[in-house]
Amino acid sequence: MSMASFDAKPTADDASRYHARKPMWRKVSHVVILVLLVIVALGLPFYLLVVTAGKDQKEALQLSLSLPTKWHLFENFGTVIRDGKMIPAFFGSIIVTVPSVLIALVLGSMASWILARRTTRAMSVVYSLCISGLILPPAVVTVMMLLKMIGLSGTAVGMICVYVGIYLSTVIFFVTGFIRTIPPSLEESARIDGASPIRIFFKIVLPLLGPTMASATILLILYIWNDVFYALFILSGKMDTLPLNLYNVANAGLYLNNWHLIFAYIILMSLPLLIIFAFAQKKIISGITGGAVK
Repeated sequence: MSMASFDAKPTADDASRYHARKPMWRKVSHVVILVLLVIVALGLPFYLLVVTAGKDQKEALQLSLSLPTKWHLFENFGTVIRDGKMIPAFFGSIIVTVPSVLIALVLGSMASWILARRTTRAMSVVYSLCISGLILPPAVVTVMMLLKMIGLSGTAVGMICVYVGIYLSTVIFFVTGFIRTIPPSLEESARIDGASPIRIFFKIVLPLLGPTMASATILLILYIWNDVFYALFILSGKMDTLPLNLYNVANAGLYLNNWHLIFAYIILMSLPLLIIFAFAQKKIISGITGGAVK
């Protein structure tokens, strides 16, 4: 066999002939295995969540996959909203999540623009420091002491500052690589026309970051909306968010042995995230794959 045969690259026709030669039973078995994996990994936990939330206390204590003899799903929803005080906790989550995400996105994308366009060694060091937050855990005790010193401990403003500081590195990591794929000639043309840096960023750069910003937005919302650890230390019981409220009322005994109420609370708490993901899943996937391919 000659060397030319080793160097020959596979073509689209070769790939189609290879797939055509695959036995039908192998194709069917792959599909069946994939469906079973999806059912076990995603469908089964979701089924157990809904079924348990629809039971009464006696049936929910016996954790099983059996359907409830009588559905109490909406009754349990009403109980957790009324007795669990979900409404104030919901607005607490909104007050903390929305400003944190917006500020982190704006500051992170502006910093990413500078880091992407200036390719000096000093900027490489700054970029490494900025994304080091992805792997280095924040010092919670130090942050708490700092917030107490400046009078922001237990406040929404202090919690927002902590979230922005923690997740700024995530935004910079996502956006910097994407900005490097945008031709600098677009910005140079605007600069020649007399546009200021702020105008160039908001009028030219920011609109091009749509898919990547959508992916970063969803990730930040997921992290902040479900956070218990930082909220528990920073807010110190002076303000409620949904996961923190669930943790507190469960510890207080309201949901002790009431698995049906806990599961109902988790469903209601997750609904906003499911709705956002259902509408934005295409942008999330295109943002991740677009950044990877480019």
